[in-house]
Amino acid sequence: MSITHSTSPENTRVRATSPRKTGAAHPTAAYSELLATAKDMGLMRKRRGFYIGMFSVLVLALGGAATGFVLLGDTWYQLLIAGALGIIFTQFAFLAHEASHRQVFESGKANDRAGRTLATAFVGMSYAWWMTKHTRHHGNPNTVGKDPDIAPDTVVFLEEDAAKTRGPVAWLVRRQGWALYPLLLLEGINLHFLSFKTLFGRGKVEGRQVELWFIGVRLVAYLAVIFYFLPLGMAFAFVGVQLAVFGLYMGASFAPNHVGMAIFPAGSRLDFLSKQVLSSRNIKGGWGMTIFMGGLDLQVEHHLFPSMPRPNLVKVRPVVEEYCATHKIPYTQTSLLEAHKQVIAYMNKVGLAAPDPFDCPMVNQFRVKRA
Repeated sequence: MSITHSTSPENTRVRATSPRKTGAAHPTAAYSELLATAKDMGLMRKRRGFYIGMFSVLVLALGGAATGFVLLGDTWYQLLIAGALGIIFTQFAFLAHEASHRQVFESGKANDRAGRTLATAFVGMSYAWWMTKHTRHHGNPNTVGKDPDIAPDTVVFLEEDAAKTRGPVAWLVRRQGWALYPLLLLEGINLHFLSFKTLFGRGKVEGRQVELWFIGVRLVAYLAVIFYFLPLGMAFAFVGVQLAVFGLYMGASFAPNHVGMAIFPAGSRLDFLSKQVLSSRNIKGGWGMTIFMGGLDLQVEHHLFPSMPRPNLVKVRPVVEEYCATHKIPYTQTSLLEAHKQVIAYMNKVGLAAPDPFDCPMVNQFRVKRA
């Protein structure tokens, strides 16, 4: 028996002060049983062959893009190479994400070395910054005050944060659902900026020197090649397109995971199984979608088993679906298009809590008096 459930963006706030009472086994015991089942099926074992294969394919793709760059020469068709690089770098980022979750090697140190190399030398992002932020997210997804992914930024994810905005920011927030994806074209720049901000900050950063060297050498070599071989205007366009595709691809792959799903108030307590499932959304599409989204399409299973290798997530999905049905925990799975529709609807709903910057308080008072 299995169940799929689509959560509407209008019903996302969960009030939970104690573990769910489903009439079944205690939720902690339920998750332990689910984890034991996954282990018995051999799904927690590493799949190094898969990751070596993926890395090899991406290196070949990177080599192909470099060859195309050289052969094309001074032509605006170079922007196609720039777009391809944005996709390739995002795929490398997916591998770095999986290494950070200990999905690739048995040794934690080996995973960290691989993740740091992929993130810094190939993608140009700080592995330490990502680890700090993403670990907090996994511990408390969609939990107010604890999940950094729902903290207010250029866009906001909570109505109370939207209500605090003023001026031009409030104007943008009121339209943030429609503005989200255009804004993601700038996310590549933002990710690199946050990485440098962390590495040059005063706080303790593990591997700071190594990351600065890797990112610095990559940045200098990358820009030197592009600006040497291409005319100035074309070189700037090349970098802009690459960063735009990278930011959009990254943002559009992560946004459907949790945006518009259950939000847990600050101080709430909920069992691990329910918290991870209620706050996550799966995307339909089979193996093609799993490769395209780097395994993020199986978000429910990824959050329940963060160290499970990507190829095994699809194998554990039927077990998780059946378990959620048995324990009456809504399991959300939808198409990619529908997921993005829900993201836009939710962000627009939240944005309406922002004050209208063109509202005049005196006019509003006059309207109230006349009414």
